[in-house]
Amino acid sequence: MCGIVGYIGKREAYPIILEGLKRLEYRGYDSAGIALYDDSEIKLSKTKGKVADLEAKAATEISTNGTLGIGHTRWATHGIPNDINSHPHYSNSGNLVIIHNGIIENYESLKKELLKRGYTFKSDTDTEVLINLIEDVKINENVKLGKAVQIALNQVVGAYAIAVFDKKKPNEIVVAKLGSPLAIGIGDEEYFIASDASPFLEYTKKAIYLEDEEMAVISRKKGIKIRKIKNDALVDPYIQELQINLEQIEKGGYEHFMLKEIHEQPNAIKDTYRGRLRAKEGIIKMSGIDDNLERILNANRIIVVACGTSWHAGLVSEYIFENLARIPVEVEYASEFRYRNPVITEKDVVIAISQSGETADTLAAIKLAKSKGAFVFGVCNVVGSTISRETHAGAYTHAGPEIGVASTKAFTTQITVLTLIALKLAKEKGTISNSQFHMQLQELELIPDKVKKALKYDEHIKMVASIYKDAKNCLYLGRGYNFPVALEGALKLKEISYIHAEGYPAAEMKHGPIALIDEQMPVFVIATKKGHYEKVVSNIQEIKSRSGKIIGIVTEGDQDVKYIADHVIEIPETLESLTPLLTTIPLQLLSYHIAVMLGRNVDQPRNLAKSVTVE
Repeated sequence: MCGIVGYIGKREAYPIILEGLKRLEYRGYDSAGIALYDDSEIKLSKTKGKVADLEAKAATEISTNGTLGIGHTRWATHGIPNDINSHPHYSNSGNLVIIHNGIIENYESLKKELLKRGYTFKSDTDTEVLINLIEDVKINENVKLGKAVQIALNQVVGAYAIAVFDKKKPNEIVVAKLGSPLAIGIGDEEYFIASDASPFLEYTKKAIYLEDEEMAVISRKKGIKIRKIKNDALVDPYIQELQINLEQIEKGGYEHFMLKEIHEQPNAIKDTYRGRLRAKEGIIKMSGIDDNLERILNANRIIVVACGTSWHAGLVSEYIFENLARIPVEVEYASEFRYRNPVITEKDVVIAISQSGETADTLAAIKLAKSKGAFVFGVCNVVGSTISRETHAGAYTHAGPEIGVASTKAFTTQITVLTLIALKLAKEKGTISNSQFHMQLQELELIPDKVKKALKYDEHIKMVASIYKDAKNCLYLGRGYNFPVALEGALKLKEISYIHAEGYPAAEMKHGPIALIDEQMPVFVIATKKGHYEKVVSNIQEIKSRSGKIIGIVTEGDQDVKYIADHVIEIPETLESLTPLLTTIPLQLLSYHIAVMLGRNVDQPRNLAKSVTVE
C-alpha cells in the first residue's frame, strides 16, 4: 500500500520525486524518504510523518542535486512508523539502496541466513532483508545488479514492487513487480517509476505497466529491457497512451479531495454510462457482457468478491441482480473467500469489484476462481490495473482518479455499472417487461441531475452534522436496497471521523441493537417512500419511544417521517432499485462535515491507505 517513485534522466530528480510522493501519499503516510545520487554519493533523507515533514527535513539535511533518485511514502507493515524503518533502505555495504511496496512473507528465514553470513540490520523491516539478500547474491554470484535482483526474487515469498540502484553503476535503476502495481513512464531520454501514473503525468503520457513476475533494467544509455523473473525470458513492452489529465488529480478549488469527489458524482455517473446506455432506443451496450453473454446467462449463480466500500456496492448488486434478472447471487469478502475452501464450479460467474484494480485480497480471490474454472468479470476504475488484466472480461467505471482515501464516487459508479449489467441480463432473460426496462433506463439517465439536486442540501446537512459531531456512537439503518447503504454510511463515518458507527437492517434493531438506544444515540435511518416504507416508519417509532435521536433520509415531500424525526434530509424521488445512488449522498456529506468539524485529516485518515495491495 506504500507509494514508490523514481526518476533517471536529464532533469533534477528531487522536485520530480517530491511532487510524486505528494501525489502518492494517499497510498500511505506513516513515513517518507528519498535517496538521490549526485554523481559521487547517495544522499538519503527519511523521516516519520508525512511528505511535508520529509520536505522540511531534506532541505536542511542533504544536497538535493542529482539526476537519479528514488522516493517512498509508507504504510507500515513490518516495523513501527519511525525514522529507521522508513524507506529507502541501504545494503550493508552502502552501495545498494531500495524502495519497496509489499510484504516479504519469508523475510524471517531469509534474515536468519543473512545473520549467519555476517549481515547486520538497523531496521525491523522486511525490505532491509531484501536489499541485503540482493547484495549477498550480487557478491557471491559475481553478477550485475539486474541478475542479482532476479536471483534474489526467486527466493522470495510475498508481494513486491521495488526499485533498486547501485551507486557503483549509477546509470540504471532495476525495478520488479509481483502483486503490487508498478508503472514506468517513458519520456525523451528519461524514465519515471511510480506506483501509478500520477507522478509523471505532466512529463509524459506514455507508460508501461509491468505484469506480475516481471522486472526491468532501466538504463540512461540502453533504454528499458524487461524480463520474466522466473525464466529470464525477454518481454516485448506494451506502451500505453495515458488518458487521465493533470487537472483530474488536483483539488480544483475544493478544500479536500473527498469533497471534490463527492461533488464529481453527477459527472462520474454520467461518464460511467456514457456510450453504454441509450435510453431512448432501449439499448445497453457493454462489450464485456456482449462478448460473453451466453456464458453469463447460463451461469448457475453469480459470486461477487470485494472489500470495503466495493463490498457494499456488491451487496447492492445482490438485490439488483436477484430482483431484476432472477440470478442467484452470493456476496463474499475477498479477504475470507480464498481461505474457506469455497465451492466454485465452471458454471459460476465471479464478479470482482475494486476501485484501484490492485486490491491484494480481491486479486487472490480472482486467481482462486480462475483455477476452479469460473468465468471472472472485473469491475474497476483504473485502466491498465492488475485486475483489469487478470479477469476474463470486465467493465471500467470511468470515475476518474479518486484520491481521497474514503471512497465516494467509486461506490456510486460501481453501482451504476452493476445496474447496467443486471438490466441487460434481465432483458436478455425476459425477466423484465419492455415497459419496466425502458422505465429503468430512462430513470437511470436522470440520476446525475438528481444527484446534483441532492448535493444542494449541503448547507442543511452541515447544520445537522454540527449537532451530532460530538456523538461517541451512531447507528445507521436501512432496508432492502438501502441496507448496504446503511453499512456504507457507517463505514464512512468510522473511516474519517473515528466515531464508532454500525449499520444494520432496520428490522434487526429489536434483535439486540435496540438495547443501545438512549437520548445520546443518533440513529440515521434511510426511509425513502419506495420499498418497505411503512415497516421502516414503524422501526423509527420503536427507536423514538426509547429517546433515540432520529435523522431521516427521506423522499422529497415526506411528512410521516418528518413528523417523528428530529431532523430529515430530503432526496429526489426515483425507482427503488436506484435509490442507493441518491441515499448515499447525504451520508457522505454528513461524514465529511463531521470529520472536518472534529479537525480530522479527511483525505488521509489515520492507519488507512487508498489501495490495499497487501493481505
